[in-house]
Amino acid sequence: MTNKHPITECIETQLQRYLEDLKGTPPSDLYQMVLAVVEKPMLELVLEHAKQNQSLAAQYLGINRNTLHKKLIEYQILK
Repeated sequence: MTNKHPITECIETQLQRYLEDLKGTPPSDLYQMVLAVVEKPMLELVLEHAKQNQSLAAQYLGINRNTLHKKLIEYQILK
């Protein structure tokens, strides 16, 4: 038995359900869809956890602050 990270298990379960719900219809842009549905809430939650401090949020995420800022604009998270 492997010890998978709980987030991995959640994504696998939901992705499997999504593919089954397609009932044989080929998925389209699956990679971008998964990134978008995971990345936006992750950015929102981490930014909230960092009390809107983008430098701290970027540090938590292990990314450059400019990269974070670009993604916050992309996902229309900035207020």
